[in-house]
Amino acid sequence: MTSTVSAYADKIKEMSMLSLLCSCFYKQPHPKSLYQCGDLEVKGLNKRTSGQSFEVILKDPDQSGDKTQPHFLPSPPKREVSLEELQKRLEAAEERRKFQEALVLNQLAKKRERVQEVLHKAREENNNFSRKTLEQLIQKMEASKENREAHLHALKQRLQKKEVHAAEVRRNKEDQAELSG
Repeated sequence: MTSTVSAYADKIKEMSMLSLLCSCFYKQPHPKSLYQCGDLEVKGLNKRTSGQSFEVILKDPDQSGDKTQPHFLPSPPKREVSLEELQKRLEAAEERRKFQEALVLNQLAKKRERVQEVLHKAREENNNFSRKTLEQLIQKMEASKENREAHLHALKQRLQKKEVHAAEVRRNKEDQAELSG
């Protein structure tokens, strides 16, 4: 009995799960072809310890031997399209085209508006810069004019002091010349 159990255990280790299930239902050994249905055939290949490999064979549905003509699937039946349906499709396509065109025009308008804003801002900054530069130039010119006038006034003051001093020196010389002479 123990030899029978060990033999079954060894057999179970060698068999795949599918073979094990099949052996439970069918006592006779299965043929080379494990499964055959219509144009599908499954054959078991060599058994291994890691498992069992299978070969799946798809047979040509037309076994007549005429292999020159390829088999095509039948095309779906064409339904008749009425004039109203064509008109609806054309109108829908026209609406989609107009919607897409309006979308593109809207995007272009937004871009143009943005460009205009940037240009306006650039002009405004340029004008502000020009105005500030002009104001600074005017202030510098006024400051230099005031400095020049102050310098000229200082020169005139010194010149007047020198003239007064020269007149005093002349008078003193004249007084000394009269006294000495």
